[in-house]
Parts: sequence; C-alpha cells; structure tokens
Amino acid sequence: MHDGTARRGPVLDDEQFRRLAEYGEVERAETGRALFTSGDDTYDFFLLGAATVDIVRDATVTEPERLVYRAGPGDFLGELNLLTGQQVYLTARVVSGGTVVRIGATMLRRALAEQVDIADLLIEAFRERRDVIRAAAGSALQLVGRPDAAETLELRTYATQLLLPHSWLDASARPGQSLMRLAGIGEDDLPAVVVNGSALRRATPATVAEALGLTYRTDGGHVDLVVVGAGPAGLAAAVYGASEGLATVLLDRSGLGGQAAKSARIENYLGFPHGVSGEELTRLAMVQALKFGVRISSPSAVAGLDLSDDRRPVVLLDDGTRIECAAVVAATGARYRRPDLPNWATFERSGCVRYAATDLDVRGYEDQPVTVVGGANSAGQAALSLAARGAIVNMVIRGADLGARMSSYLTDRIRAHPRIRVRTSSTVRELTGDVTLGSIVTLGSIVAETTDGRRDRLDCRALFCFIGADPVSGWLSSVARDGDGFVLTDSRLPAGPYGTPLPFQTSAPRVFAVGDLRSGSTKRVASAVGDGAGAVSSIHTALARD
Repeated sequence: MHDGTARRGPVLDDEQFRRLAEYGEVERAETGRALFTSGDDTYDFFLLGAATVDIVRDATVTEPERLVYRAGPGDFLGELNLLTGQQVYLTARVVSGGTVVRIGATMLRRALAEQVDIADLLIEAFRERRDVIRAAAGSALQLVGRPDAAETLELRTYATQLLLPHSWLDASARPGQSLMRLAGIGEDDLPAVVVNGSALRRATPATVAEALGLTYRTDGGHVDLVVVGAGPAGLAAAVYGASEGLATVLLDRSGLGGQAAKSARIENYLGFPHGVSGEELTRLAMVQALKFGVRISSPSAVAGLDLSDDRRPVVLLDDGTRIECAAVVAATGARYRRPDLPNWATFERSGCVRYAATDLDVRGYEDQPVTVVGGANSAGQAALSLAARGAIVNMVIRGADLGARMSSYLTDRIRAHPRIRVRTSSTVRELTGDVTLGSIVTLGSIVAETTDGRRDRLDCRALFCFIGADPVSGWLSSVARDGDGFVLTDSRLPAGPYGTPLPFQTSAPRVFAVGDLRSGSTKRVASAVGDGAGAVSSIHTALARD
C-alpha cells in the first residue's frame, strides 16, 4: 500500500487503512481535480488508494502559490479544521489520477468514536499537520497592525488560541507596509486581516471568526448540552459531556482558556512535572474536546437564558440565535478588576496595561522596567516570566505578606530573583506618560509590614494587572446569585422538590455553574476541571429524574 512518498506525521498501516475505508465510499479522482479548495466552508476526509495529491497554499497578494507537501497512495488528507469547522486554508489538487475513499464528517466522527487506535493516530496527525500549516502556509491568513495596540494583541491572541494558521506583520516594518499597499489597507484600517485575497479592515476576533466560519451555525441537529465559557471548567465539562454521549456545544465570548490561558506557567497542575503554560494546556484540552465531537464556537457571545420551560432551557446569543438544549453549564468565570484611575483606559488601548502574561504579552520588554500588580499565583507567574525575559520587574501588592495568597514555590523564586523587587502594603495611584506609559506612582512602603504613606514614582513601560475577581454573570439574571454576583449552587440553595440541589446545580434545575463563577469555589485550575467533570455527573442524574 505504501510507496515511500514523503508524508507528514503518523501513517496508517495497511490493516488500519482497510478498516477506516469501510466508513467511506470509493471513487475515481482524475488528474487536475481539486478535492477541496482554500476558502471552502467544509470538506471531506480522503484516503488515497492509488491517487497522488499536492497540498498547496494558493497565491496571496504578496506570495505565489506554494507546495506544502505531496501525499501519495496509502496517505490520508485532512487536518484539524475537519473537527473545528474552520474554513479550508489549503487546496488539494490531484496530480496523478487514481482511486480515493471519501469519508464525510458524520462517518468520520463515528470512526473516531469506534476505532480507538485510528482515532489516536488521526488526532495526532491533525495536530502535527496544523503545525506544518502554521509554519508553511501562515500567509493564507495575514494579520497586520501596530504591535503594541490592544486591538492588535487581542487579535493575535485569538488566532494563537484557536490554532489558526497565520502570519503576523508589523505595520511599521517593510513587509507590513508592502502588504498594506498591495491590499489597499490604510493606517485607519488597522488592525487588518487578509484572508483568501480579501481584506478585513479594523478586524476583530468576531469578524475573523465570521470570515472563517467559526461563529455558531445551526445545523438542524439536536443539542443535549451547551457549555458557556471555555476556561478549564468549561472545557472539562465539554470533554466529559461529549465523551459520555451528550451532543455538546461549547461557546465563548472571546477565545479559549479563560484566565488560565493568560498564565505564563502552571507548575502545580497534576501530571505536568515540568509545568505547562496556560496556552498549551488550553490547546491540549481543545483538541481533546474536538476528538469527542464537541462543537466549539468562538467568539459567540451569550445574552441570556430562556427558562420558560424548566426541562428545555434555551441559550440566547447576542445575534438572536436560540439554542435549545437539555442542560446548560455556566462556566464564564471571573475577570480581573480594572482600577478606577485617570488614564487607565488610555493606556489599556495603547497596550501598556495588560491582563495576561502569555508569550505574546511578555515579548519586547528586555531590560525595560515593568510593573506586576497582584498577590496571587497569576501575578507571581507573570513576574517570573517577565524577569526570565530580561525585564526589570516591580511587584506591587496591597497585602503585607507575599505568601498570603501565593504558592510557596512561587514566593521562594520571586524573593530570590535579582530582577524582581517586591513592594508590599502598596497600591498604584497614578499612571503617567504621553501615548505610551512612562511611569507609575505607588503609595505604600517597600517590603514593610505596614504602610507609611510614602509615594514612589517608578519607571514603567507596561503594567500587568492581576487583581480581584468580578464574576461574568450578567447573562444569568434568571438564577440566584450572592451579593457579589457569584452564582449560588447546591448546598448554598434551599431544598427543592428532590431535596438538596445536586452538586453544581443552580436555582434553575437544568442549569449548572462551575469554576470561578460559582459562589464559594476554589480559584485553582485543578478545582475548575473537577467542577466541570462533576457537573456532568449531576446532569446525568437530573436528566434521569425527568
């Protein structure tokens, strides 16, 4: 079956090839035929019997057509967008005619569910091919903008989280200016995206998602479970729900990973002895969810719930779409607070104030003074990540003890790091600068047990803020919440028709709340994952009762 043609990643053996072929239909593919084309909304999975196919990135406004790889007899065609529903990025052109086996989306998912060894191989191949595409065909989706602008960073973060093959161009550099000239993009159009030859001006994650087919689309199929929020708790609920037979939809307003995706490194998460970045943990969870058939749509903003029928809650999207289901898991988490300070919003827009410490966020601050505000693990991880990149870090903490809310493995490293200076019992009171941040003013004392009211002006080129937590619960006005807006669940609610509410069950019997959104929750990634898994168990119990 295999003829030695160069392939990308894992390969099916002859027995696996024959077994997988039983899920599809054999057809003849003539030389010159395109099995799928960049820009297609969907495509099928193909096994190559006797045909040879070139996978090419079509010509763009700045580059000619490019051969990505050649697939021959015994190989298969497909990558991660078979599962994500993303638009097709590459063209598959038959260069030597022969037989192929076409497997549609429904039958492919059935094969993934029934053939464990094949599923593992294909998922790994899809991941590896996405990496190949991101490296070889990034110019199929080109982002151009001002590097420090908040809108640009939001767009780049979204593309990275969703594993979109893309290339990034600085609008002030020659390649960026060349793209802007050829695509007719002006300074007022930034950030912009060029996809399939078309320019999206003043691009946002929402407009990119619309262009790539990533927004929620009704397909007529039934939905058992809608998970709102794609942080660790929501991803866990989606994985466990789908793996236990529930037709599951996962929605998120902005991207994937929640606050965890903004963490530079998580070192106390079970099973990762060398630590794992929030971004990588999110990517792994996303692929796992796709493996079990979860439909992921992001950004998809939820406006509220229609609970007029207790047994069939309806999720209402901002665009008016209604998703009827059997149960809802609310996992929208909490967001960091924004201090009420003059110029804060101005420096937010210029990208000088940030709420994450991903690889994209911490770049470019070598030998530059920066400030990290906050005293929990996320702040500690950010400080260490910035210092590792060569930044000069001031940590500003309201409390008197660095270790009060931070894990000891982080406090030990922070105290020993020569590039980090800790300012306890202190707060930020002022931000100064023109277009970019130049300095901040703190009120407090330096490594002291009590504040003496001293004001210090510190040089600062960027401020990373990790303080407080406000629940994202405005869309849940129809369920009971505590005085701070966190959702009440199980034992915090009065008994209902079946006695004490089920774990994670809210005042609405088919709505469950997990993770940071839930009143009384433990703010840790592992706890959030446990919440998501536990909620699915409660959902099965609730469905069985009715």
